[in-house]
Parts: sequence; structure tokens; C-alpha cells
Amino acid sequence: MNGSPIHRLLNSWAIQVRVIHALMIRELITRFGRENIGFLWIMAEPLLFAGLVGILWHFMKGSTEHGVSVVAFTATGYIPLTLFRHCVARSVAAFTANQSLLYHRQIKIVDFILARFIIEILGGMMAYLFMAIFLILIGEFPIPADLGLLISGWMLYGVFCFSICLILAPLSEISEAMEKFIPVVTYIMIPFSGAFYMVSWMTPGAKDFLLLSPFVNAMEMMRKGIWGDQITAFYDPLVPIICSVVFAIIGLILCRRVRRILTVE
Repeated sequence: MNGSPIHRLLNSWAIQVRVIHALMIRELITRFGRENIGFLWIMAEPLLFAGLVGILWHFMKGSTEHGVSVVAFTATGYIPLTLFRHCVARSVAAFTANQSLLYHRQIKIVDFILARFIIEILGGMMAYLFMAIFLILIGEFPIPADLGLLISGWMLYGVFCFSICLILAPLSEISEAMEKFIPVVTYIMIPFSGAFYMVSWMTPGAKDFLLLSPFVNAMEMMRKGIWGDQITAFYDPLVPIICSVVFAIIGLILCRRVRRILTVE
């Protein structure tokens, strides 16, 4: 039984879980140290950005727009957008910063991306939950109409972010110019993120175009899960799923190529 394929698979899985856990602790201590609120900054930072943008929109557009709270609508869009931007930023040069750890054969280069991604998505989830509870208490956020759809949309959004990181991380090692180009990409994608609009508000031509974006489909799912019949949402879960699979395959191929040129110190 000890030599069975299932036992070996479970043993390998247990090792990788411990490896990723150790990498996450190392990353948190490196980034946030042990002083002040430490790792809670991964939650506080998205909250601060979402809160400030929400307040600004409240004064610019009023308390409601299209029948929903402006503050809640802005926060539900900006926190996922912050997740994407942070994931992309942390994927740049992820291999170079950790390549000395490749001396340990249990550590794979994909583990570096995965550990950083898990930290960011956990921070985003904590920020989302804290923001929702606070806004519910002050009457600015509804009780989610479909919690399953909200979570599904969040997970699809996160998985697509991860698949992008699998591509950008090795590309940043292959080309130094990517490090300068990636911040531009994060700004260019904002109109295609669905963060500050609903597809139903767009013209028919724009609607068809925007629904090609995995981010927009996932965002529409999240907001439909929150507001239910109060809003009209358009989405197809297959779009982010298919795009994530294709991007992940390309990313893994690139990671395998980069692994061959990385030197272990």
C-alpha cells in the first residue's frame, strides 16, 4: 500500500502543501515584517483604496446610481481590480527573488507564483468580507441574493488572475522590458475589467465586445450574486474558465522553459 500510486500522490501533495505554506510565511515576513499590523496590510490596503474611491464617487455621483449604492458598487469593483493589480505586480521577477530556494528539490518555480497569489487572494477575500459587513451595518450594502454565485464569480476572477501571472512571471525573466511594460498593461485593462459599470448599461455593440473579457463575466457574476433581481447582469462562466485553462497551459510551458535557464546559487 505504501508504494501505491495513490499513496505516492497523497505524499507528494502533502509535501507541496508544506512547501507553499512555508513560502507564504517567508513572503509575509519579508514584505510586512513582524511590527505594527503586519500581514493585515494585505487586507487594509485594498480597503483603503476601495473606501477612498467609493467616497469620491459618492460625492461625484450621489448616493445611488442605476438603483444601487454607489459606495457598494464601487467597492465591489475596486477590490477585485486591486487583486489583479497586486497579483501582476508580485509576479514580476518572482523567480529571480527566490531562485536560491530552488536548491531544495521539493520546491518548484510555480510554487513561488502560487504562494504569492494565495496571499493576495486571501487578502482580497478578507477585505471584501470586512467591507461587506461594514456597509451592511450602515445600510449601504444588501444581504447577498445568491452567495454561491458571488463566490463562484470571485473564484473565477481569481483563477484568471493566476493564469495571467503564470504567463507574466516567466516573461519578466525572459525580457527585462516586461517589468516596465506590465504596469501599463494593468491600466489598459481597467476599461475591460467591469469594475465601474454593468454590461447592461452599455450599447449592444459594446456589450458583445465586453463579454469577451473574462474579467467582465466574473464581475457580472459577483454583482448578480449580490444584488440579484435588482440589476440585469450578462455573463457566461465558460469564458473565464476556457481563457484560464488556455493561459495556464501557456504559462506552464513558459515556466518550464525559464526553469532551464535559472541558475541555482
